[in-house]
Amino acid sequence: MKHLYGKFVWFEHMSNDIPKAQAFYEALFGWQTESMPAGAQTYRMIKNGDQGIGGLRSVMPGVSNGWISYVSVADVDATYAAALKAGAKGLMSPEDFGPMGRGATIADPGGALLSLWKGNQDDRADVDKTAVGDWHWNELWATDDKAALAFYEGVLGYTHESMDMGPQGTYHVLKTGDKMRGGLVAQPKGPPIWLPYVAVDNCDTTTAKALELGAESVVMPPTDIANVGRFSIVLDPLGAAIAFIKPA
Repeated sequence: MKHLYGKFVWFEHMSNDIPKAQAFYEALFGWQTESMPAGAQTYRMIKNGDQGIGGLRSVMPGVSNGWISYVSVADVDATYAAALKAGAKGLMSPEDFGPMGRGATIADPGGALLSLWKGNQDDRADVDKTAVGDWHWNELWATDDKAALAFYEGVLGYTHESMDMGPQGTYHVLKTGDKMRGGLVAQPKGPPIWLPYVAVDNCDTTTAKALELGAESVVMPPTDIANVGRFSIVLDPLGAAIAFIKPA
């Protein structure tokens, strides 16, 4: 099996109203949802075309509605233990999920949720161009970027490159080898979260459509980033932040 440790391989929307979330995202991105047996329960898998890319499930007690990212790790138990030792809070201890793999969930020292995952199948391969409707990027909004960098480099083995973004501060790109895996930026006024980005054909029309479909608000209106693309951030009808981008 081929695993790409440090890559974000799965994303789940956790909410207290799954049908509402499902209707919004299917209409917004053209996703489909397939119900799958998961023990005594049913799991709703998100598909972009014929590719499974995530899921919908009920929110954990005491946790706000939102997206949670799954990162590929070599050893779930060892990584979970290392995360707790480095100051993370355990939300779900390591356990097996049938034939799919083994996972655990933490809140990092700043409070951002993250799931650790070791799949029983290959991780999805890296691609040069993201398909429309698929995940393009993942970004940590941290209250303390330096502390977050130390945690993720120590626990997940990332390295980083930093870029001066002027008034927006410093943007850190997390890497495994020469592969960019995600971003990290200080956002002291907002809740610490991992924010996933979906590739779209048109950022402006997607933003307008999100509002028509009941998005709570626009956090970031369509904005250009040189050599990166045009992106926007909204709060969906459940209050979960989601970003989308038309890559350059």
